[in-house]
Amino acid sequence: MLDRLDKEFAFGREALDVRAYRQELLSSNIANADTPGYKARDVEFSSALAGALKQGGGATNNSTLKMAQPVSVSTSSGLATTAKGHMSGTSTLSASGGSSDDYGKLAYRVPSQPSLDGNTVDLDSERVQFADNALHFEAGMTVLSSQIKSMMSAITSNS
Repeated sequence: MLDRLDKEFAFGREALDVRAYRQELLSSNIANADTPGYKARDVEFSSALAGALKQGGGATNNSTLKMAQPVSVSTSSGLATTAKGHMSGTSTLSASGGSSDDYGKLAYRVPSQPSLDGNTVDLDSERVQFADNALHFEAGMTVLSSQIKSMMSAITSNS
């Protein structure tokens, strides 16, 4: 019974994981817009989702996909302080979701206007991609939550 429920939500869950991973890449590109030599990175959503579903077994056989892991904070490694004004700490944030290795290979963006310092980030393009990805993430969340609501309604109905 649970494997059927897992299969029902597998596509939406993996799609949200890939969208979240892409959002991290896009925000990293935006954050490094002024870093000399930085190469803007992205992943193609459709091929990344297909790879994640194939890797997890959702597209090719009856096995279930890995459950997405929640974000966790660990205290296993220390943070390096490189200046006397830095705060010392031991907390690290681990990535959420499945392994990003399942999302295919990262691709570097081909710049529309190359810069003299070797940076390939086009802020206008990155912002558009970021907003588009965020909108699709919200739509995916809406669809997934409506699926959950309809299942809850079916479970709790007295018919």
